[in-house]
This record gives sequence, C-alpha cells and structure tokens, in this order.
Amino acid sequence: MAFTVILHIANEASVAGEVDELPKAADTIITIMNPRQKDGKDLHYIDQGTVKVIWPLAKVSFIEIMGDSEEEKIIGFVRE
Repeated sequence: MAFTVILHIANEASVAGEVDELPKAADTIITIMNPRQKDGKDLHYIDQGTVKVIWPLAKVSFIEIMGDSEEEKIIGFVRE
C-alpha cells in the first residue's frame, strides 16, 4: 500500500510524492515516487522524466502523511 507524503526539506520547497513504506527509525534515506510540489507542479531542480528520488533523512525536517481518499468517504453515525 502506497502512502502519499509531504517532505519538508530544510531551506527548500515542500515535496509531495508516494512511498511504498514509511521510514523506520534506523533508516537514513527515503525514496519518493512521482516527486512534485504540493500543488502538483514539477520541481525545478529535478528532471521532468524522473519517477523516483532518494533523499537523505538528515535533510528532512519532518514528514506529513496524507489521509487516504477512501477514509474521507467514510460516514459516521448521524442522528437526526
């Protein structure tokens, strides 16, 4: 199951993309598939045809894990 994440990199624009699995405590890198800006535009410092990028976790301030669109469709108990 792929997770959509947003990487917040020190002194750079945030990077959105997908990961197959979340990094573990002992990991030193993170591999992002389909890297892009949060608004979907291409990153100016990555070639247009790039499908995967490996970032060292030392450069990453924090990682946001985005919710699944299926989770947003779940309707809880509603009393009328």
